[in-house]
Amino acid sequence: MEKLIELWDKYRLQILVAGGLALALCYYASTTMSKPITTAGSQAVAVSSSSESSAHHLPTVVAIDIKGAVQKPGVYELKSDSRVNEAVNAAGGALASADLRQVNLAKQLTDQQMIYIPTKGETVTDPLTSSVASGELNGPASNINLNTASKEQLCQIPGIGDKKADLILQYRQEHGQFKTVDELKEINGFGEKTVAKMKEHLSV
Repeated sequence: MEKLIELWDKYRLQILVAGGLALALCYYASTTMSKPITTAGSQAVAVSSSSESSAHHLPTVVAIDIKGAVQKPGVYELKSDSRVNEAVNAAGGALASADLRQVNLAKQLTDQQMIYIPTKGETVTDPLTSSVASGELNGPASNINLNTASKEQLCQIPGIGDKKADLILQYRQEHGQFKTVDELKEINGFGEKTVAKMKEHLSV
């Protein structure tokens, strides 16, 4: 014990300095080891923010259903800024019998849009995908296709109101496309005389 006291008295200054250095090194080491964790976390947040920002700028697509006088009717996915003419090209192009004068080829596409390309001699009254004379739109409907007509188009036919138009759309959804106009008789509320009056305005 006396030896320890002698050593302490002799080397007290050196022991205190060494202890201080040891404490300083421990503090420095603990501080240095914690820095990469903080940096990694910051980098992860930065990468996440960058990914989210990039996701907002990814090009979107729209799904369209093109029917009528085209080579390959069907559903296609195109860029959201595409036009009707690009949809026609995606479907293999228009048939020789197509009447593109009625179609607004410059119109921008929208998701779930149905595009119908008419044939020559056929009148299309859907302003969403075609361009027809205002007199045709305001006058009686003519040659409406039962398998592609919208509710608005069906309501233009004499004798068809909202309720009957809904019944036609429901029947089409449940049974598929009409094979003949006379198939309307299968729907409740469409008698033989009623269908006979509508025949001149309908086609399949």
